[in-house]
Amino acid sequence: MSAWTSLVAAVIEAWQELRIHRTRVLLSLIGVAVAVCSITAVVALTGIAEEANSESSEANQGQPANLNVSITSQGATQPTYAELEPAFQMITKRYATAHGQTQIDAQFTDGAQTINANLVDPAYAVMHVVSLSQGRWLDTADANRLAPAVVVNPTVYAALGSPDLRTHPVIHLIGSPNTVGVVVGVVRGRADPFDREIYLLPSAYDRIAVQPQQNGNSAVEELWVPPKIAKPLAALVTQDLNQYFDGRYDVNVGRQDYLAYQQGDPLLLVKLVVGGIAGLILLLGALGLLNISLVTVRYRVREIGIRRSFGATARRVFFSVMMESVVATVAAGGIGVIAAILLIENPISQGFIAQGVVTPPAFPFDAAVIGIVSSTVVGALAGLLPALVAVRVKVIDAIRF
Repeated sequence: MSAWTSLVAAVIEAWQELRIHRTRVLLSLIGVAVAVCSITAVVALTGIAEEANSESSEANQGQPANLNVSITSQGATQPTYAELEPAFQMITKRYATAHGQTQIDAQFTDGAQTINANLVDPAYAVMHVVSLSQGRWLDTADANRLAPAVVVNPTVYAALGSPDLRTHPVIHLIGSPNTVGVVVGVVRGRADPFDREIYLLPSAYDRIAVQPQQNGNSAVEELWVPPKIAKPLAALVTQDLNQYFDGRYDVNVGRQDYLAYQQGDPLLLVKLVVGGIAGLILLLGALGLLNISLVTVRYRVREIGIRRSFGATARRVFFSVMMESVVATVAAGGIGVIAAILLIENPISQGFIAQGVVTPPAFPFDAAVIGIVSSTVVGALAGLLPALVAVRVKVIDAIRF
């Protein structure tokens, strides 16, 4: 308890001394605050940019490691899900999902439109980090519905008049025969007038036969596996499927997630350049604070000598003088961190940093910690030499000054 009391007393004493000499240290602390703001902003910007890039990449390409199993035909007609289902069941593991892409004609108030249809299963939402603004995602029970469950994107939802999902709104799909799909959910995102897209189960698509499979459509199986086993598992799956189909179809198995193509840190150069500049500013601020602290100690020789005559130990004097620099730089660092948060968290910066991400990542906590720690270290280093000078002051020096 006495140690905590001494620490609090030293901090209060240091703060009082800073208030007395605030004019001298102000310019140096401005440099420290700017440097800490720069360092914190760089760490936060890179962290947010990396997280936003990962979120966007995972939504498009799946979470690492995502093995993409594509089965196509060189002929005019591509294999249907019914033909491929036994093979997919053979290689399906715990985290697996099958999906395909095709196009469907749908009737809207502004006329019939050709829209993109993603044929997915329930696991697709987890693997691709699909977020819903309202409603629910597809589940296995939807396979038994006579009217297929459909999840739409914001553009289709707006074209339908943005109805209340509790009223079970429908979308009219044109085919042989025409079919009515029930909208059960809306994916989160921005409405793009040129991007109309829906999601439905492959089994529902095959059952309702909205339109026959056309050349260019493909069926895909995805396996979500640990990255360490992705390569050997891809070779094994390729071998098994080639044996199963006996050369009738082309089998291609490979990683499609973003980490398969990313080599090194794409933001490393930016981190080094901006971090180096911020470090230089921080060093200049520390040198300025060191110079001012040395001058201040010389003016306080009488005060320090008197304190020693009243029993202040060398350790107490050393800790007291050093704490003045530490408290000053921590206060400047706190201001720098707050400035960095205000800079990063404003809507303009968020829109620039996290383009294409619906929910921008939060300000990284480790960036604030790095800012405060760096300011504390600089304060300790800047206060070390003045504290050593203060320790050498003797009682007799108080008389001379």
